[in-house]
Amino acid sequence: MKEYTTEFIRNIALVSHGGAGKTMLAESFLHATKATTRLGRIEDGTTVSDYDDEEHRRKISIYASIIPIEHRDHKINVIDAPGYTDFVGEIVSALSVADGAVILVDAVSGIEVGTELAWRYADEFNLPRFFVINKMDRDNANFEETYDAIEAFVKAHGKRAIKVHLPIGEKAGFKGVVDIIGMKSYMGDGTTTADIPADQKEAAEQAHFALVEAAAEGEDELMEKYLENGSLTDAEMVRGLEDVVYAGAFVPVFCAAGGHEIGAIALLNDIIDLMPSPLNAPRRMAQGKNGEETLKPVDTEPLAAYVWKTTADPFVGRMTYFRVFSGCIQADGHVWNQNKSADERVSGLHFQRGKEAIGAKVIHAGDIASVSKLTATTTGDTFCEKGHPLTIEKAKFPAALYRVAITPKSQADAAKISPTLAKLCEEDMTLLWNNDPITHETVLQGMGDQHIDVALHRAQAKFQVGLATHEPRVPYREGITRKASAQYRHKKQSGGSGQFGEVHLRIEPLPTADFEFTDELVGMNLSKSYLPPIEKGIKATMERGAFAGYPMSNVKVIVYDGKEHEVDSKPLAFEIAGREAFKLAVHDAGPVLFEPIMTIRVTVPDANMGDVMSDLNTRRGRVQGTDSERGNTVVVATVPLAEVLRYTTQLRSITGGRGYFTMEFDHYDTVPTHITGPIIEAHRKEIEAKKEAEGGI
Repeated sequence: MKEYTTEFIRNIALVSHGGAGKTMLAESFLHATKATTRLGRIEDGTTVSDYDDEEHRRKISIYASIIPIEHRDHKINVIDAPGYTDFVGEIVSALSVADGAVILVDAVSGIEVGTELAWRYADEFNLPRFFVINKMDRDNANFEETYDAIEAFVKAHGKRAIKVHLPIGEKAGFKGVVDIIGMKSYMGDGTTTADIPADQKEAAEQAHFALVEAAAEGEDELMEKYLENGSLTDAEMVRGLEDVVYAGAFVPVFCAAGGHEIGAIALLNDIIDLMPSPLNAPRRMAQGKNGEETLKPVDTEPLAAYVWKTTADPFVGRMTYFRVFSGCIQADGHVWNQNKSADERVSGLHFQRGKEAIGAKVIHAGDIASVSKLTATTTGDTFCEKGHPLTIEKAKFPAALYRVAITPKSQADAAKISPTLAKLCEEDMTLLWNNDPITHETVLQGMGDQHIDVALHRAQAKFQVGLATHEPRVPYREGITRKASAQYRHKKQSGGSGQFGEVHLRIEPLPTADFEFTDELVGMNLSKSYLPPIEKGIKATMERGAFAGYPMSNVKVIVYDGKEHEVDSKPLAFEIAGREAFKLAVHDAGPVLFEPIMTIRVTVPDANMGDVMSDLNTRRGRVQGTDSERGNTVVVATVPLAEVLRYTTQLRSITGGRGYFTMEFDHYDTVPTHITGPIIEAHRKEIEAKKEAEGGI
């Protein structure tokens, strides 16, 4: 691959609903530009961008992969992003380093949930965008109907759609596209050009007129010229369209059939002409020594490169994907990782094309590349010069709200569980894991069941670690509601010296602190030296739970009396007596379970608002209020965590995938009695089963 400088580079993310044909469109770009000798197929697992075993197994894209395309002395870095909601992290990563988004729409299905998601994230990164009506060769494909749906969708978001391609034929008869800018036809993949078919000349003229009008809006000078002459030259048209597309006022619409390579070259031409190079893209900011600095995509500027993806493979090692926003990176040089305060040597610099690594000597400003075998760097880090520290803000990823508890399949897996989960979460910013201090479970959080499933398969295939999952326990807490007293005598005689300890104590609720231990001992009945073991026994019981197996808090304990034996009393006897007296007191102190209550913000289309609110009511939710947000309603409610463990999946089901939510802990509240009963009963059975198992050993 030859060297391309900044002005000859385009960085484009292909985004869409799952199944709209992104991977095959990237494949047709490669074949049409002679980078490959045959067109790969998803069914056969032979496409360049879907190269992971898991992608072959599921026949879908899971990871964002980069496909550099060489055309007309330009390099177009096409980033093929997954379309399924569970892999939204990869979509965010792809758009964070792109200068434009190409949103594909299936010519039969039209605007889908994933289309809206892709648009929303393109908005977040403020990217100019194209729409491509793809799969025009499908039965029931309808260009005009799909265009009308796109036009209405774009208009609802305050922008205007405009046709740049017209299809030549439809369904099985789709054989080429009319390019409205140059007013010529591209047949097949686009390597052959022809005149516009006679029956389409009128439609092409109308579309051309609309394009000239749109281009004239780009610059005052062009508007004056258009009003004088009634037309613009092709070069002026492109210049004016660049302005309105870069600004996001207009969204050009194209058509193609990626699976049959129709329209590939025509689309690449327009990506080069109408999408910004890194020089013309909106400037990125970075945090410097003395505040924010604007990054200039020039080789001679101080280095600032953003790491948007890392992959770990036991065979290939770690691969780090980055985009240079300012300065340039030389092979065998050094970069400073500002986030980790680490010097990294960049020995193996590559341009990736799927899994193929093409060696590179220099990465110019604006380009995307990869480097192997770095030690400290992870996704979201910034490379810079040590003497000129810069930090590019990490992309914001949606919160991982789908939780599973993880258990190792074998003893050997148990030792590797933490490092494996750490590696998986390093690679994927939408995966999180932690050891829950209350339930003592290892919890993995992701975007949905498919996302978690892929992570577990990756753990098995790449790191040989077998992991099983189950629904995580809710981190309840035990508490008391009133004062109570109890006493317990521990007495054991078994030949020789025995064990003796008697403890009288009182407990009461303590709203201001987790635990307080004090005494009201008078006289000589109980020596104060036995207070520490009594406290130890009570603390251990509070950690494990006094009645339901969950930690207890907000309790004050007062030891007011007891008895000891000059020979048989030992610390252990008072530890046991303290523990048992405490349990008896809890039993009479109005014991309750407290559960975590979450504040949830659910964003749904207006049409689904009623269904979502009534569903939240069945989950013991309390709606706090609603807001409006561009055709959507945001429902704010408090709801017990126990009721929303699988809410990601359930909300998708209620809203046809269009709803999404955020959730954060709010407070603890008392669990209703009818729910507490079964939890305590389950704990009792668990203890009995353990005792039986131990008795049988």
